[in-house]
Amino acid sequence: MSFDALPPRAIARRAEEVGCAKAGMSAANTFALSVLAGAFIAMGAIFATTVSAGGASMPYGVSRLLGGLAFSLGLILVVVAGAELFTGNNLIVMAWASRKVSTAQLLRNWSIVFVGNFAGAIATAGILFVGKQYTFGKGAVGGQALSTAVAKTNLGFVQAIALAALCNALVCLAVWLSYSARSVADKILAIVPPIAAFVAAGFEHSVANMFFIPMGLFVTSDATFAAQHATPGIEHLTWGHFFAANLLPVTIGNVIGGAVMVGAIYWFIYLRAQEEDDDDTSGNQRLRARRPGGVPRGVRV
Repeated sequence: MSFDALPPRAIARRAEEVGCAKAGMSAANTFALSVLAGAFIAMGAIFATTVSAGGASMPYGVSRLLGGLAFSLGLILVVVAGAELFTGNNLIVMAWASRKVSTAQLLRNWSIVFVGNFAGAIATAGILFVGKQYTFGKGAVGGQALSTAVAKTNLGFVQAIALAALCNALVCLAVWLSYSARSVADKILAIVPPIAAFVAAGFEHSVANMFFIPMGLFVTSDATFAAQHATPGIEHLTWGHFFAANLLPVTIGNVIGGAVMVGAIYWFIYLRAQEEDDDDTSGNQRLRARRPGGVPRGVRV
């Protein structure tokens, strides 16, 4: 038994094994765990919103850093407690590239998890709204929620894709690093820096936005509160704009960042050669099987 962290090549094999397990999970379990993940990310998001509320007196970078550290709670819960997160599951592409997971299995997992994440995140936002948590801090929490939602729904389509690609590169790197861990403490320490970095930098996470933007939309339904915390650009804070101008491009960007920029690159570096070796071995076995005694036809003995 070793307490040393796994080296990158072993992490790649571990990611491949995890991808196979995730793709083979039953639909019911996958959906239930994805609802949990949506709720976990939402809890990290409301933690970050609360920490950042009323932070006008703090330097911008400090406020963003504190929010990022708080938001890390979401992925810590997903990884340590166990849940299915769409952005992290983009790494299943490594098992798919090794032909251990079919395209149908890959898309099935992503689809179920995406829907489950949405259900968990929006349900958590609804519970918080009913609990009037947005009125805490003399309305500072609700004001921050509105400000965050408005900023996200005012991004350009290509801009959102770019910010989302960088976001999920960091999220998948956090998951990648957690695969190297030997203890819970290792996992937490591996997760926090990349997650805090993407939040502090203002990158876009599809599952987080399933909470941030609906929470802002729920707050606007309190007309009196919304009037007191009017924010420029609030006219774009609509359900239609949320789906078409934010969730769609952010999801596209997240897939690019997680599946391509991390999953495909690490597969190419660490698992491609193994796949080629397996193909060579299988080919030689087939040739030997064509002739009694294991000798390929056409070979003199």
